[in-house]
Amino acid sequence: MSVSPSLSAAGASAAAPTQADLLDFVRRTAADAELISSLPLDPEGRTWVRLEGPGGSEAWLIGWPPGTGTGWHDHAESVGAFLTARGALKEYSLAARLPADGWKTLELADGIDRERSLTAGRGRAFGRHHVHEVLNESTEEHAVSVHAYYPPLPGIRRYSRTGRVLRLEQVERPEDWQ
Repeated sequence: MSVSPSLSAAGASAAAPTQADLLDFVRRTAADAELISSLPLDPEGRTWVRLEGPGGSEAWLIGWPPGTGTGWHDHAESVGAFLTARGALKEYSLAARLPADGWKTLELADGIDRERSLTAGRGRAFGRHHVHEVLNESTEEHAVSVHAYYPPLPGIRRYSRTGRVLRLEQVERPEDWQ
């Protein structure tokens, strides 16, 4: 489901937003209880509403039913930030910069796996080529989060992972999810 309300980016400068700007935006947006509660929640699938982010960034309000997740992916050349507004999310990520292009399968080194629990009010910013998966591991509660990316997402690369082997499976373009 996709709806397109606009959220003004008060004080956004003409310069490209930084990771800190995006994190500030998702914090302020997540604090808007009326906006967060306006997101329609589906019991089975994720829901989302596109928001107007600061400085021309792309932003989303996302609802996560219990047990849902993104799978392993990155946001290509975009930097970003996300914050849990309600419920709790778990992020699994890789603490290594992967090559941007030219590979289909990589064997990951030991010790690069990271795990973060992001309860309501907690979030993070990340750089280009950040590979992660985000999950709502709850069996009972929806989670809601706010995300922002700059530049607007040129694509999302989706991966499969078996043990230490990461495989590029698919490249999605904006028209695939808008």
